[in-house]
Amino acid sequence: MLFSEFPMASGTLANRIVMAPMTRSRTTQPGDVPNDLMANYYQQRASAGLIIAEGTPISAVARGYSLTPGIYSQQHIEGWKKTTTAVHKQGGKIFLQLWHVGRRSHTDIAGQQPVAPSAIKQPDQVYGPLADGSFGMVETSIPRAMTIEDIEQTTADFVQAARNAIEAGFDGVELHGAHGYLLDQFMRSVSNQRQDEYGNSQQNRLRFPLEVINAVNDAIGADKVAIRLSPLVGEGFKEVDSDIIEVTELLLKQLAPMKLAYVHFSENIGDYTEATDSFRQKIRDIYPNPIMVAGKLTQQSAQALLEKGYVDLVAFGTPYVTNPDLVQRFKQNMALTEFDADARLTLYGGDAEGYTDYAAHT
Repeated sequence: MLFSEFPMASGTLANRIVMAPMTRSRTTQPGDVPNDLMANYYQQRASAGLIIAEGTPISAVARGYSLTPGIYSQQHIEGWKKTTTAVHKQGGKIFLQLWHVGRRSHTDIAGQQPVAPSAIKQPDQVYGPLADGSFGMVETSIPRAMTIEDIEQTTADFVQAARNAIEAGFDGVELHGAHGYLLDQFMRSVSNQRQDEYGNSQQNRLRFPLEVINAVNDAIGADKVAIRLSPLVGEGFKEVDSDIIEVTELLLKQLAPMKLAYVHFSENIGDYTEATDSFRQKIRDIYPNPIMVAGKLTQQSAQALLEKGYVDLVAFGTPYVTNPDLVQRFKQNMALTEFDADARLTLYGGDAEGYTDYAAHT
């Protein structure tokens, strides 16, 4: 089933193997503009049934990691056209992951105080500018609680970013609602302690994510919209929220009639709970539309998930860093190039080394 076609976004994926979104921090400065190097990187991996391009901030305040590409200026749109053109020339499909990090940022990265559901600091570090002019890990700033006007503006920013992505040639967009970023922060009581219509009850914590999803659906069509979730992963990979699985189930019940492109579950990262067969079956019962899973999958475990009917698409992250021809390697049972310590050193920032210089198997 890995190599069977799958219908999506008014088209057809060549296979069910997806390249998961991964931050690589290779933009052109100033302006965080997507460039030719990035286009080459994605083109090399276009044999995936679908590529989900890296997390892309929808505005300046949405930014939480330096050197990540934006999608909120004409320069960004023109830069991303290089990537979408390159992928489509190879017959591939590509979605853009729309990103707002919320409280997981620093003032020097966002250009202003980060915003969040509540003024609660995330005990974490993010990739930002250092005093000597280089880049490295910096402690997050204390955010300010979003006003109703902030929430409305952020929804509008998601909509404009989605429209920009379609103008740039993407086949659709994935909303980043996982890993302790803004949409996830609203869903979890550990980060959302509001007492207005956007907080407290489970349904109120879903209000903002649902408003964003509905607005983006209206703008570009629900068949071109997806969302990534991580209910089995701690908020920011650490803090566990007591009812996030219940909240996610409630969300999925309301998403099911929308017929989104897919719902993408990110698993097996940070502090996580193992997905059981009963969990997967319950999710499938609630949500009959396309489901994708990512998280340390192997070819064998991915195939098993497909065969059991729990998922329709399987996503791979780090294997795609070092194996641009991953689909071919799977098909021919070839050994994978290991994601080792050297590969990890070149994950963020830099040039072609450790980015586009991994060879296809010969």
